[in-house]
Amino acid sequence: MSRTTAFKGMPLELTGPELKVGDKAPDFKAVDKGLQPLSLASTGDGVRVFSVVPSLDTPVCDMQTKKFNDEAAKLPSVGFYTISVDLPFAQNRWCNSFGVDNVKMISDHKFASFGENYGTLIKDWRVESRAIFVVDKDNTLQYVEYVPEVAEHPNYDAALGIAKKLAE
Repeated sequence: MSRTTAFKGMPLELTGPELKVGDKAPDFKAVDKGLQPLSLASTGDGVRVFSVVPSLDTPVCDMQTKKFNDEAAKLPSVGFYTISVDLPFAQNRWCNSFGVDNVKMISDHKFASFGENYGTLIKDWRVESRAIFVVDKDNTLQYVEYVPEVAEHPNYDAALGIAKKLAE
């Protein structure tokens, strides 16, 4: 059975599994904005929020990343990551343009490994679907949200509430 998301009502097929709370967070192979390799292990062993967006150069993705950047400043014990298939150079440009420095960027452009392993890759467009994953210190998923409509915002309060509780 194939999984889908939607863009303005148009169904789009997703690649990968549908993860659930309690699942172990899958490993992935990606790069940071400096082209250095990244995996789940290299994101640390504390509480992490993985905010997945289609492209930083769209309004909802822009707002989502800025929101988590602001929240990251208030929760220094939580690692915040934004994942997109934007090129690392574009991620770096975007961060510099908006002074975003509390959220770390992960580019899934080269391997699409995060999207395939977390079930967020929109197959035909080769971009990520909007989603949020909160991972605890034991690499267990404590919050999973696949936003059903790509153009809509995730439930920020729910994800941040779990992250704050885990960070206590």
